[in-house]
Amino acid sequence: MNVLVSGAGIAGLACAVELGTRGHDVTVVEYARHLRLAGTPIDIRGDAIEAVDRMGLLAEIQRRRVRMSELTQFVDSRGEPVARIPMAEVSDSDDDIELLREDLVRILADALPDTVAIRFGDSIETLTDGGVDGGVDVRFASGRTGRYDLVLGADGQHSAVRRLVFGPEKDYLRHLGVYFALADHPGEARSEGANSIYNVPRRMAGIFRYRGRAVAVFQFRSQPIDYDHHDLDAQKKILIDAFAGYRSWRIPELLDAARADPGFFLTAASQIHLPSWHRGRVALVGDAGYCPAFLSGRGTSLALTGARFLAEELERRGGDHTAAFARYEARQRPYVTFAQNRVHSGRERMLPATWAAIAARNEALRASGTGAP
Repeated sequence: MNVLVSGAGIAGLACAVELGTRGHDVTVVEYARHLRLAGTPIDIRGDAIEAVDRMGLLAEIQRRRVRMSELTQFVDSRGEPVARIPMAEVSDSDDDIELLREDLVRILADALPDTVAIRFGDSIETLTDGGVDGGVDVRFASGRTGRYDLVLGADGQHSAVRRLVFGPEKDYLRHLGVYFALADHPGEARSEGANSIYNVPRRMAGIFRYRGRAVAVFQFRSQPIDYDHHDLDAQKKILIDAFAGYRSWRIPELLDAARADPGFFLTAASQIHLPSWHRGRVALVGDAGYCPAFLSGRGTSLALTGARFLAEELERRGGDHTAAFARYEARQRPYVTFAQNRVHSGRERMLPATWAAIAARNEALRASGTGAP
């Protein structure tokens, strides 16, 4: 079949690999002008490990494995360690694989077969599904047009495909009260030491180091904020306003890093809840259909299993997309439910609401022995 995939993130690239290796002609259209490599390390868990193994990518993924979570600690305003994050908080089993997001993106991109083409700097503007016997007519922002047998929305939490086919984001989004921001911190890149997290009430700022690089990491509690997801200055202002008045530890320095970074990234901890992930010849994969929020630590794994199940079912159903989409959803739904139910304890651990709650968290970790610095 001739398949259009919207989005060249992990979900979109995984779909392209899975479908392309099965002989489908796949076009990936990506709004950005290049692959997005920024991001903190991600986890591959459970059956997602089998998914990458069947893609033939497990050996390379294991070779790129990192263990950042084992070197992450909470610090006080002087930078002194006060507690560690227990491994039980960040890992289900010793088989879980932690690696840099950029490494997984590159591995998937390198695995794309010749039947896959990526078109950067473009996006879907309109979709018209021709029904059971027809394809999907697509008009792109560039002015191009095309007809495809299937369209897959793998374009993230703020999916344009989902909006066009299923309706406004507000109808399906569940905000969890937290925002996350990430900025490159080149001035810290050569420093050694553990990853550090510092809390003030309802907020955290930290420095993560890996492979000669350092990033400033932020989280803060907030009600939903209305902003343009493509307006970098507006996103930076949201972060700066959230930390206004706090000058302890290295917060001012980390905010300066955010101001200077042209690749600054901000997102909400939000979930997407849809009664169905497919309509006609269009289906959603990954965060576009069932974002579990970064607090779950399972978004990457859901993207990988979703891509695998969808490709397998299309193969098994002989191109009957209606039956394949239904079976894909039946297989993936239990994983999504589990992941989306795993987020609340992490928020309380990482973002205590008061100074007293921060102190109590640290004391509890030290007393348990699992979080002793």
